Amino acid sequence: MTRLPMINRIRALLGESHRRSVLQLRQTFMELARDACRESQREVLQDLLRLNTGTRFAADFGLYPGMSLEEYRQRVPVGGYDLVQPYVERLTQGDTQALLGSKNRLLMFAVTSGTTSESKLIPVTNRFLRDYRRGWQAWGIGAYYKHVRLQKLNIVQIISSHRRFLSPAGIPCGNISGLVASMQGAIVRSMYSVPAEIAEIPDPAAKRYAVVRCAVSDPFVGMIITANPSTVLQMTDVITQNTERLIHDIRTGEISSTEIPTPLLKRLRKRFRPNPARAMQLHDQLKKHGSLSPKEIWPELAALGVWCGGSAAAYIPELRTLFPGIAIRDHGLHASEGRMTMPLEDESSAGVLEISTHFFEFMPVAEELSSNPVTLEAHELQEGQEYFILLTTSSGLCRYNIQDVVRCVGFYGSTPLLEFRHKGAHISSITGEKLAESQVVEAVQAAAADLQVSLRRFTLTPEWADPPGYTLFVELGDHGIIRGDNNMYLSSEHQIRLNELAEAVDQMLAANNVEYREKRESGRLRPARCEFLSRDAWQRFHASRTQRLGGSLEQYKHPCLLPDPRFENLLRRFAD
Repeated sequence: MTRLPMINRIRALLGESHRRSVLQLRQTFMELARDACRESQREVLQDLLRLNTGTRFAADFGLYPGMSLEEYRQRVPVGGYDLVQPYVERLTQGDTQALLGSKNRLLMFAVTSGTTSESKLIPVTNRFLRDYRRGWQAWGIGAYYKHVRLQKLNIVQIISSHRRFLSPAGIPCGNISGLVASMQGAIVRSMYSVPAEIAEIPDPAAKRYAVVRCAVSDPFVGMIITANPSTVLQMTDVITQNTERLIHDIRTGEISSTEIPTPLLKRLRKRFRPNPARAMQLHDQLKKHGSLSPKEIWPELAALGVWCGGSAAAYIPELRTLFPGIAIRDHGLHASEGRMTMPLEDESSAGVLEISTHFFEFMPVAEELSSNPVTLEAHELQEGQEYFILLTTSSGLCRYNIQDVVRCVGFYGSTPLLEFRHKGAHISSITGEKLAESQVVEAVQAAAADLQVSLRRFTLTPEWADPPGYTLFVELGDHGIIRGDNNMYLSSEHQIRLNELAEAVDQMLAANNVEYREKRESGRLRPARCEFLSRDAWQRFHASRTQRLGGSLEQYKHPCLLPDPRFENLLRRFAD
C-alpha cells in the first residue's frame, strides 16, 4: 500500500475539530427528528414567513408571520412552478422584493434538470445555501464516521458550473454545486481530486474525459460522489476507451483535448505536473490484468455516493458488479428546490425527512387531481403509503409540488423515513392501467435477475397498435452483439433471451399492478415486447433530451418509463 501523502495526514488532523462540530449538529438534528417533528416543522414555517415578509408574493397571498397553518393553507394553493414563475421572472430582472425578504440575499438561480418539463430557474439565497451546505455536511459526516479511513483520503466529486449564463440583471444561473465549490478554501479544495475549473468545460465528452483524467491520476481516492450512478458507469467507459491516452497524459502532465476552450485549457495545464511514477503504476496494472478496473486504479476506494432510488436503482446492479465490496451510500432526496431526506445507513435509499430547513406537506397520491387536495404534516404520514412532497423554502417557494412521489417506510422517532419512488408525471396509462416508473424498475430488475440478463440501460414506452402495449428498449453492452456492414445485430441466442425477458417483465408488471393484469387478461393490452438499442443510440438519445430539457449532464435522470407513445418512434429513430 502506498504511503499517504503528508497533506492528507495533516488535513485529517486539522479537520478533527470541524468534524466534531458537524457531528454535534447532526446529533442535534437527530434529537429533533426523534422527539419533536411537529413542533420543529411549525417553528420552521413561522421562521420562513418572517424571513420573506414584506414581499410582493406575501402581499398578493396575504401572508404574515404568526398566521396559523390552516390560514396558510387557505391562502396559498398547492401549485407548481406556474404559481411562482411571475415573481421569479421579476427576480431575474433584479426586483428581489418580488419574492425575497430584505435579509434574504439572492446569490444565483439553480437551473433545474427539467425531468418532466422545460428547465426552471430556482432562486438560491444566502439562507438557502447555508441550509444546503449544512445538510450535505451532516450527510458526509455520517459517511466519514462509518468509514473512518475516508477522513484521510480524497474525494472525486463531479460538479457543474454555477455561471452557465447570466440573468438579465447579471445574476449567475447554473448549478448550486458549482457555487459551493467556488466558496471553498484551499485546505478543503485539497480534498478533491478534480479541480473546480473542470466544471466550466462546456463540451460534455471533453468534461467527462477531464474528470476521469484527474480522478485516475489520484491513487488516494476514498469516495466518488455524483448524483446519478450512470455518471460513474460513464467514467468506467471513458477509462476503458482511453486507457493509453490517460496513462500518456498522466505521464506528461498533459490533458489532451481539442474541445476545451484555450483560456480554460491553459489554466488547467498550470495545475498538472508530469507524474511518471503514477503512469508506471497504471501501466503495470494494465499489463498484468489486460485492463484497468476501479479496484486497481483506486485501491483505497471505500464508498460511492449516488442516488439509489427511483429510476436510478436500475444502474445499481451493474455498479455493484464493477465496484465489488464498495459501500453505496444514497445521497438522499434532493433537487435544485431543496434537500428533503438524509439516509442514515449505507445500502439504503430511505432517509429521514430534513425537518429543520424547509416546511413540508404531503399530498396523498389519490388527491393528485383534486381541486382542493387534502395535505398532511410530516408526523401524520402512514407507513406504506405514497405521497407527493410539497415544499415551503427559504428561497420563496410556497406549497411547491415538486412532483416527487415518496413512500413512507417507517419513522425515526416522530419523523418519517421516506424513499423516492418516481416523478408524478412518470405514470403511463393507455387503457387505465396507471403504470408507475417504480413498478417498471422493480419488474425489469427482478426479471433480469431471474434470467441472469445483464442490462446497462432500459426504457419502457407505450406503443399504439391494435391492441396497444409496451415496448422495452434495452442496452446489453457489447456481449452478444454482432458487428458488420456498419450495423450492429444481436446474436440469435441473445434475441431469444430478450424475448424471454419481455415475457418475464410482462408477468412481473401483471403481478405488481392489478390494473395492468386485468387489461392484459381482457386483451386490451398486448404482451410487452423487448428491443435492443446500441450504446451509441442511447448516447444520442441522452444528448438530445439533455439539450431539450436543459440542466447539466450530471443532473440528467435517465427515464425508465416514458409515458408518451411518441417516444417509441423517437427511440427507434436514434437506432438508425
